[in-house]
Amino acid sequence: KGECDFVRDIAAPLPLGIICDMMGIPESQTQFVFEQTNIILGLGDPEYVAPGTNPLVAALTSGKALTELMDELADERRRHPTEDLTSQLLNAEIDGETLTNQELASFFVLLVAAGNETTRNAISHGMKALSDHPDERRRWAADFEGVAPTAVEEIVRWASPVVHFRRTVTQDTELGGQPLREGEKVVLWYNSANRDESVFPDPFRFDVTRTPNEHVGFGGPGAHHCLGANLARREITVVFREL
Repeated sequence: KGECDFVRDIAAPLPLGIICDMMGIPESQTQFVFEQTNIILGLGDPEYVAPGTNPLVAALTSGKALTELMDELADERRRHPTEDLTSQLLNAEIDGETLTNQELASFFVLLVAAGNETTRNAISHGMKALSDHPDERRRWAADFEGVAPTAVEEIVRWASPVVHFRRTVTQDTELGGQPLREGEKVVLWYNSANRDESVFPDPFRFDVTRTPNEHVGFGGPGAHHCLGANLARREITVVFREL
């Protein structure tokens, strides 16, 4: 083509297409899923939610549309199971219990949102960073497979695709000299954490061989660590290998 909109034509379709393929969503519905997840994740963006539209209503409407899509697929997979992830989830049992349609739909909405926009942003930021830092691009190109593991981690650190999360303090404590009381709300800014001078030498330098690289782009350790971290790493690697 000679030129393209990198986000729309490359960074966006790949992770969404893979998630939909894993779940067994027909290819004809991929664009629909893309549009609905953009609304859910872009409530402050006039490109996706028209000014004057109630953002809560817009998010709930899109969530309902995705739920209906998954309900239809779940009913079909109960009758005719395949090798896709939806069939696996429907047949999984823990202590004799299986997922309800509502639980499956909630999981699907989370998966297509979290596994779509975040990797799209990481790939897009990676392209921008490599364009802005041609020396780093050449270092990676000279030994793609050898540098890829650290380059991918640096792209995730640099991009910090999840901007922030909010949490509730469960007991009185102190963090960085700041007293926090039970019940107060705290906001975690991942971009700030990933440029913490006490953790990263020269944190504002894009370095495809940075090691160690203890970023929190996939969340902190524990139960809430990103479920799709290794899939995201794989997708980022594949995109830049092809490029």
